[in-house]
Amino acid sequence: MKTLAILLIGLSAVANAKAPEQTAKVPVTTASQEARDLFTKAQDLADKLRGTDAHELFAKAVEKDKDFALAYLGMANSSGTAKDFFDALDKAVALEGKVSPGEKLLIQSAEYGSKNDLAHQKESLDKLAKMFPADERVANLVGAYHFGRQDYPQAIAAYEQAIKINPSFTQPYNQLGYAYRFAQKPADAERTFKKYIELIPNDPNPYDSYGELLMEEGKFDESIASYKKALAIDGNFVASYIGISNDQMFEGKGDDARKTLAQFAKVARTDGERRTAIFWTAIAYSFDNAWDKALAEADKMVAIANERKDQAMLANDYNFVANTLLEAGRPDEAAAKYKLQQEANAKANIPDGAKELTKRSGLYDDARVALAKHDVKTAQAKAKAFAQQVSVKQNPFEVRQSHELNGMVALETKQWKTAADELAHANQRDPRVLYLAALALKGEGDAKGAKAMALRAADFNGLAPDYAYVRANAKALTK
Repeated sequence: MKTLAILLIGLSAVANAKAPEQTAKVPVTTASQEARDLFTKAQDLADKLRGTDAHELFAKAVEKDKDFALAYLGMANSSGTAKDFFDALDKAVALEGKVSPGEKLLIQSAEYGSKNDLAHQKESLDKLAKMFPADERVANLVGAYHFGRQDYPQAIAAYEQAIKINPSFTQPYNQLGYAYRFAQKPADAERTFKKYIELIPNDPNPYDSYGELLMEEGKFDESIASYKKALAIDGNFVASYIGISNDQMFEGKGDDARKTLAQFAKVARTDGERRTAIFWTAIAYSFDNAWDKALAEADKMVAIANERKDQAMLANDYNFVANTLLEAGRPDEAAAKYKLQQEANAKANIPDGAKELTKRSGLYDDARVALAKHDVKTAQAKAKAFAQQVSVKQNPFEVRQSHELNGMVALETKQWKTAADELAHANQRDPRVLYLAALALKGEGDAKGAKAMALRAADFNGLAPDYAYVRANAKALTK
């Protein structure tokens, strides 16, 4: 899925301004016109989800002006690895004193997001929105914030505001289409994506986004055709290789999916793109329950992280290896990899807030290992500790994760109603949650509800790694 992250650059390349209240758009501070021109081109590419191309131009912009704070922010948001992201963000933060108040708020919102400090991130965005009510990029950022929290009504309102300010600004159409889709409004999503295609018919991303909608609807051949349109425009638009491979996975054509991902690997230009190709190849093997082959792919990701000496990347990779081992029915090996994840996280050069997030997730992972071993007592203790820590930050993602974990514990102890209630408050965009909810409803004796929920899980048809782990079992529940 190619939706914007919570913290993406949002600004307009206008002349320098000492007082942002005198302009409708957030200013862009640079002493170099050449750097400004490069930045504007990079920003346009970033809007169209062409991150690798954008990153290259943002980097060229800072070569022309070493004090170009927003170009560093652009580099961060278009980075392919965690280390590159934080390195560039640190440089942007260091230059906060040399930019306008609006630019400073943009950088601070990204910094707070990287620290998992969502309250202060929202405060920064609220100030921006009040300061620049006529800046479509600011409205788009507000929408991205709400989208990241799965607050789709507010996201839709913000994206529609961005479009109202500037109907020719295309990025909100993409995000709005996804927001409608996730809000269970497929007709609105289709209308929005078709408008997006109409606005920029010679750009790959609209066809890619529409391809994903067709995928969700189970129209796999039509989806592949739309993805191929994107690749015909730009053979390096890597997201479309991912889309095609997932369509092929869902059709039961694992070998074809892996061939598509091998093509992706051949055109990959960065370690970030190479790792993405490897990741989805591992998922393609997981769909086939070929666990040893999936793990061999995951080990390639670990090798790249070790080669780059990127501890944050390594922590993420160990988590993926551990998750795969857990699904393969090897909980003790999974526990060992989760431990390595925490060790790498402790060494990573990332903000304390990000480290704390991963540390807290260790409780969630430990509980799942315990459940895999039917150790209910340990699982309950870990789930309780996780819930207590999550209650302090109230991060929506973690809150939903805590409900999921509580639901899993309740399932293990056959407390069907409690499980169903907890899972109803978990992430409804996760096919695993839908599958577990179907099990809870079945346990309650609600055969009709269980089948309906199992169908939602079985026909999820989305770019979610967990789908590989539950699709077959969910389909079995629908019979």
